Amino acid sequence: MAGFSKDTLTHRGQALYSLLTDVAEGLAGIAILHRCLGRFRPLPAGWFRFTMRGDWHLDVGLGCLLFPIVNHLSQLNIDLLPLTSSQPVGVSSIEQSIVARDPVAMALYAIVVAVCAPVWEEIVFRGFLLPSLTRYMPVGCSILVSAVAFALAHFNPQRMLPLVFLGVVMGVVFARSRNLLASMVLHSLWNGFVFLDLIR
Repeated sequence: MAGFSKDTLTHRGQALYSLLTDVAEGLAGIAILHRCLGRFRPLPAGWFRFTMRGDWHLDVGLGCLLFPIVNHLSQLNIDLLPLTSSQPVGVSSIEQSIVARDPVAMALYAIVVAVCAPVWEEIVFRGFLLPSLTRYMPVGCSILVSAVAFALAHFNPQRMLPLVFLGVVMGVVFARSRNLLASMVLHSLWNGFVFLDLIR
């Protein structure tokens, strides 16, 4: 609509474009969620709780110890559901920036994956969906269903198993801590770990 193609931008332009669109989509989504929840106010105690207090650091640390299992599940998922020859294998703009070693572009992408995505996704899946599901099913089932929804929202069958597992881990961390900050930090650490692995 703005009259340009993202593909014609430089690495830094594409990174800035990704950051701006991610922030815009996140703010729009939060605004829609806020409006839709308006008729249910006051919300039950504990919804969208965000605090620095408590022992949530330990839960986040324990969650980080499970990262190797996520890597194992990633490989298992690829073995079970390999890419077919008909599926296009492209190089993402993030990977192009890493290959070009553009530090500004990589910093902008780091903000997208380690800050924007965790904040928005945790508000939706652990802040809203998980507590909503506990009204209709036990907490364990709610964690699993919200984790499957989290995985499906990434639209990638080759990452389904690790994403479901990650969703369960972040759901457990949130359920134990009753604190969105805990699941956001864990989510951010995982995304940062994957991003650093790409750079390496």
